[in-house]
Amino acid sequence: MDPTELREAIPALDDGIYCNWGAGGPSPRRVVEAAESALEHHEYASPTETGMYPAAFDFYEEARAVVADLLGAAPAEIALTESTTDGINRVAGAIDWDEDDVVVRTDLEHPAGVLPWQRLEREHGVEVRVLETDRGTVDLDDVKAAADDATLLCVSSLTWTHGTRLPIAEIVDVAHDAGAMVLVDAVQGPGQIPVDVGEWNADFVAASGHKWLLAPFGSGFCYVDEDVAADLTPAAIGYRSVVDANAGDFRYEPGARRFEVGTTSPVAHAGLMEAIDIVEEIGIGTIAGRIDALTNRLADGLPEDRLLSPRPPESGLVTIAVDDPEAIVERLADGGIVVRSLPDPAAVRVSLHAVNTRADVDALLEALRAA
Repeated sequence: MDPTELREAIPALDDGIYCNWGAGGPSPRRVVEAAESALEHHEYASPTETGMYPAAFDFYEEARAVVADLLGAAPAEIALTESTTDGINRVAGAIDWDEDDVVVRTDLEHPAGVLPWQRLEREHGVEVRVLETDRGTVDLDDVKAAADDATLLCVSSLTWTHGTRLPIAEIVDVAHDAGAMVLVDAVQGPGQIPVDVGEWNADFVAASGHKWLLAPFGSGFCYVDEDVAADLTPAAIGYRSVVDANAGDFRYEPGARRFEVGTTSPVAHAGLMEAIDIVEEIGIGTIAGRIDALTNRLADGLPEDRLLSPRPPESGLVTIAVDDPEAIVERLADGGIVVRSLPDPAAVRVSLHAVNTRADVDALLEALRAA
């Protein structure tokens, strides 16, 4: 499969120009069919074959292995979740917080990387430090100062506000030297650029498949370093998080599985596995190269003072300054072009995937000029 064939396999692209992959990626037919097949097998065949619970457990195991391979991790380091927000909250709920703890986050974080810490601040008196950034970039000296005596640093690998790629490995080194754990929101990475958690050396990496991987909603996953997991007590517990649910003295699973709780549908992660297979068929290098070409074409057509993302762009996310973002989004939607507005900076964000075309970019530029 190549990007052109993939485009033809996504029914949502039959009408209009979709440039909002950073929010949600509509799935190809193959992905939806894989999800439907998993549901049918689980509901129709497994009850009288292996049994519904054993069938589900086999499926969970396969999904962890596929995600682990995507991220360069071990299956025992992967927990299946519903979303990035879900993964971040599971980590936040597993640490014994008090008023002596400090959480550091950047001012670039999505609400998924903001709200859990605000709750800790309100309910446990945890100090939350906000690391200020400049046009989507982070200064390592500022990281060092902010991480001093911190418990945890939360940072995005690829910023949703500017599309910038942050130096995660270097940031992790600085934070670890200061004694802080690191949680990476990586949701904008998988599916458009290579992601290798081994290179990052972070303690936690939360992401999901419903954006650039083109998987269904609900296909979240979270990497947890196996050594770190041993010292964590999740806020929720169920038969999937322990070695033997019927033992009088339960023991948590040794790795990330302790963050899984109970019965969940295999549907979303069946779609995720098929979506990952499609990405591997096309090749992440091919995808990244095509995104690079398209975003450069977009940036070249924008006035210097309108482009808030780097020039050239560092990812498929391109942020454009406009006078009334919400009104511009509505006007483009009326013309069949889907983008989104951002709250901060006040701007329009375009996200281009490998299935977009030069004609899409040219039509978008023309519509922006007219608007």
